[in-house]
Amino acid sequence: MVSGPFHVRRVYDPARPDDGCRVLVDRLWPRGVSKERAAVDEWLKEIAPSTELRHWYHEDRSHYDEFARRYTRELADSAHAPAVDRILDLSATQAVTVLTSVKDIENSHVPVLLAHLARRSQP
Repeated sequence: MVSGPFHVRRVYDPARPDDGCRVLVDRLWPRGVSKERAAVDEWLKEIAPSTELRHWYHEDRSHYDEFARRYTRELADSAHAPAVDRILDLSATQAVTVLTSVKDIENSHVPVLLAHLARRSQP
């Protein structure tokens, strides 16, 4: 999956030559994957939803729109700013592959993150 300047892949998939910088955007390290196999260049766990928000969303996934609103607010706060700035800096000079362990990427934090990055990168 490609979204703007970012590729999106599951961390369980093998690395590809066109991945560029591989950035894990999950708060927890994926189960059963060694650091070597994951081939992660950077782990920006601070860019992931807070533990509280993640737990809230996992209790009832029918609240995706509210999850997206809350996560967007988190991404705009000062705690997330350094990680957001870092991934934008990386994408300014190279291809970036966003890695996640989630199975249902379309209903996860990843599309919200990508939308936020797209807004931030606009002049």
